[in-house]
Amino acid sequence: MVTGAMLHVPSSAQTALPTLGDSSDLTISAERRLGDRIIRELYRDPDYIDDAVLAEYVQSIWQPLVAAARVRGELTPELDERFAWEILLGRDRTVNAFALPGGYLGLHLGLIGVVETRDELASVLAHELSHVTQRHISRLLTQQSKQTPLLLGAMVLGALAASKNPAATQALVVGGQALAIQNQLNFSRDMEREADRIGYGLMAPAGFAPQGFTGMFDKLQQANRLNDNGSWPYLRSHPLTTERMADMQSRVPPGSAPKASGPVHQAFEPGMMAARARVLSNPGVDVLRQWIAEPRGTGFSAQSAAKRAAALYASALGSSTLRDSNNARATARKLLEVVKSDPAAYRLAALLAAEIELAAGDAAAAVTKLPATAAGPGAGGQSSRPELLLRAQAFLRGAAASDAQAVTGALQTWVTTHPRDATAWQLLASAWQASGQPLRGIRAEAEAHAARYDYAAAVDRFKAGQDMARRGASAADHIEASIIDTRLRAVESLLREQATER
Repeated sequence: MVTGAMLHVPSSAQTALPTLGDSSDLTISAERRLGDRIIRELYRDPDYIDDAVLAEYVQSIWQPLVAAARVRGELTPELDERFAWEILLGRDRTVNAFALPGGYLGLHLGLIGVVETRDELASVLAHELSHVTQRHISRLLTQQSKQTPLLLGAMVLGALAASKNPAATQALVVGGQALAIQNQLNFSRDMEREADRIGYGLMAPAGFAPQGFTGMFDKLQQANRLNDNGSWPYLRSHPLTTERMADMQSRVPPGSAPKASGPVHQAFEPGMMAARARVLSNPGVDVLRQWIAEPRGTGFSAQSAAKRAAALYASALGSSTLRDSNNARATARKLLEVVKSDPAAYRLAALLAAEIELAAGDAAAAVTKLPATAAGPGAGGQSSRPELLLRAQAFLRGAAASDAQAVTGALQTWVTTHPRDATAWQLLASAWQASGQPLRGIRAEAEAHAARYDYAAAVDRFKAGQDMARRGASAADHIEASIIDTRLRAVESLLREQATER
């Protein structure tokens, strides 16, 4: 549930305006398969990061936007069911977000690191969500009817490689023909305006201040001097034009507050999460040391509580990253004191304190530092993912053996409702192995590979499980063997389909 203030939007802004229409010849299934193919490679990218705390923060903003798109009719039931609706986080320090075919979106940590409010981040996600719901990517691919989805997928991967190493592009994208296609695949200005307009319309129904759009546009313009630059549609840096910025500003109701008013945690949380994103983006030792020293600077005590909390968070996590456990612990205690009046921010600080202990090698202390309440935002009574994964990691690093049943049980419950959580599956595999149940561990390893679309590796592990099951004699082994046989047949079928796309 989002606690941001709901702002009144004039009826003219609420009325659904004509869209550009769906002129796509690419089926929803074909677009999803293309997205799956691209995402398999991104999962292998060393810059891909599955950070449970940041992912939960992003999802707390993303899910209300998706719900608003359903209610407003922007997200059709077919797209809702068939597309992935998954957000990947990348360590890249550039201020960037992108949409991929099939309902995949990406956020660079550099973008999360500059936002000051939930509304600003919501505006980015709403814009990218609208690109997907309006099938802009599919329409652009349709324009290249002579190019196969396979070639287009290779070109996207080439553009991703070029963002880090321009020389690597030659391995995936060939010659001037690719450059010509790249230019033709750019989002048109009409599509950008449509994504702005529809994204703006999602903000208030989802519980966010529409002014987040103008705030984010200003921030992007000031930070990176971005403009329409012919970049790939899959690597959107939200190209800005004076016209687009003026259009968003004109949609803001006259006399409305510049930002949504809401609970105090909205002042703490974005700054703390921005600090986390900046540290996790690997900025370098010298930059980390600057952030570590900031709380000791003159004038620090005169800053607002929100700014002090963000600086202390960056300092504590930076110290832990540089293996200065004592300073990390001391700074985390100061952070807990600053945010003690707000339960949501206090939970984030407690999670950080547990991480610090785990990084220092004290698994037992990490468990004691975990927040007393296990339910995070939107957990619905189930253990929240950050606490769940931290507790599992602590168990695997030497916490009390008596926790084994509780840890494996909680992970098993989680993957039942979140079957595509590869990280949870991998932790469950390690937990089963540590608990003396190797057959279950092998199956969980296979499921982790399948969740990342690495069906060849999944088949290999399922077959290893079959071999082990044949040597087993317990009733539990027979039950597990039956599950493995069923899943092996299903994944082998997916592997055959995957092979035909190459």
